[in-house]
Amino acid sequence: MTIRRVLADERLSTSFPLQAYAFESSPITDSRAGEFRAYLPYNDGNRTLVVEKDGVTLATASAIPMRQNLRGRVQTMAGVAGVATHPLARRQGHIRALLRQLLDEMRDEGHPLSALWPFRPSFYERFGYVGLPKARTASFAVADLASLLRADLPGEVVWERIGTGYPTWREFTERCLRDRHGFALFPEYRAVALRDRDEHWLLTARAGGTVTGAVTYRIDEHGGTLTAEDLLTTDPYARMSLLQFLARHVDQVTTARVRIPVDELPELWLTDLDVHVEARMTRPDSSPPMARLLSVDALAGLPVGAGRVRVKLTGDRWLAGSHLLDGTTGTLQVVTGPAATAVAPPVATLTSAGLSALAYGVLDPVEVSLRGLGDVPVDAATELRRLFPRQLPYLFADF
Repeated sequence: MTIRRVLADERLSTSFPLQAYAFESSPITDSRAGEFRAYLPYNDGNRTLVVEKDGVTLATASAIPMRQNLRGRVQTMAGVAGVATHPLARRQGHIRALLRQLLDEMRDEGHPLSALWPFRPSFYERFGYVGLPKARTASFAVADLASLLRADLPGEVVWERIGTGYPTWREFTERCLRDRHGFALFPEYRAVALRDRDEHWLLTARAGGTVTGAVTYRIDEHGGTLTAEDLLTTDPYARMSLLQFLARHVDQVTTARVRIPVDELPELWLTDLDVHVEARMTRPDSSPPMARLLSVDALAGLPVGAGRVRVKLTGDRWLAGSHLLDGTTGTLQVVTGPAATAVAPPVATLTSAGLSALAYGVLDPVEVSLRGLGDVPVDAATELRRLFPRQLPYLFADF
């Protein structure tokens, strides 16, 4: 059995067939298999590894070189995707071996963060990943937006196909990446698939020529549903302008379904809006995303609170040792080695998932202990809470 990296056309006979079996209806037709070649350019920069034995591909996993905002600083991130195993080779440890090598290589290339959408969260928790909030879906009758038709809102909205408006969309998501904790973006070679497929409308809200909100959407049929992807806005005017546009579809569609981040409150958008907000978690097709630190270097220089604590990292391949986390200047200093033990602040013992949960802002230090992700005494919990206040990440990128 060997693990090797595959490139270009090799994916057609190695990784792609396994991924198609794992994530699509099967068996696929010959015509569907022919579409694989058209998908190759969008995988060109991925790092794809396979396990092989006697010329047969047994398992595959890929990492997409992405970027993610962690507490206000954009860093490189390994987006793990396309994890699949031959049906006759499952539960034999192939994925564990692949992930260890894949994350080794991505970390060595300078990716201090990693994120993924898991088929089973508990499996990836053993690899140091921790769950992030899942985006919600707000569903409502378009007729309930009628009051917005009378609203006099500043700015304008622009409506176009995504194939035409893609540069505007990309530029706006780049701004969101800089401004929003947890936000992540595909590399350009992967992101342009949205433009090339050209299967969505793009709606943008603009003020003074600057884009302040954007959403992509599709309509299934007359009298049916308008399904919008992530509603991205920078202020309430932009949100209301986009919703006002949806209100104009009252005689065309019955329902709108809009994906929203966890800090959006659609129940407060309008009075008498009958809205259903849902975040459904099921295995294996609809689990919340997960993320982890691959290096403590990801923490150095982050804007943090004035806490000071020593963390002992345990049970992980990539995060280990004793580190002093000092935020007394407002910028996190990470001290490693003898200097980390020369002072005596409170001490917490953390797994990689525990430290990642604190850095991403998804768990309180007490919850880290309760979840079995570390041992956090009361004094250390106080300092960690000061360093890493609760902050909800919004993992925009959909793998």
